[in-house]
Amino acid sequence: MQYMCLIYSPENAGPQPGTPEFGPFMKAYMDFGETVQEAGKFVAGDALHPVNTATCVSVRDGKTETTDGPFAETKEQLGGYYILDCEDLDEALKYAAMIPSAEHGRIEVRPVMIFD
Repeated sequence: MQYMCLIYSPENAGPQPGTPEFGPFMKAYMDFGETVQEAGKFVAGDALHPVNTATCVSVRDGKTETTDGPFAETKEQLGGYYILDCEDLDEALKYAAMIPSAEHGRIEVRPVMIFD
């Protein structure tokens, strides 16, 4: 079953670019990527641009409306995701705990509905 691991954290949480801690932090992400690829669990994954680049779209009474910014104002922002193909939720949680941002934010794990 596929599971999406959504990476949430405050935008400036964790090591920031230009600091000595940033290199090891990014290496931890590269190591995680290698781990899930070698285990045959990796399906997809990407980082997202900062939340200030978001645009929300809705359609009301046939009219398309757009607003700048995220859907919800929260401390923690969606920063990226992984889709992993795991045997069960327990295995997905094991891998989610390895995502480096779990130390600075939260990883939401949700099963992916696949329509055949």
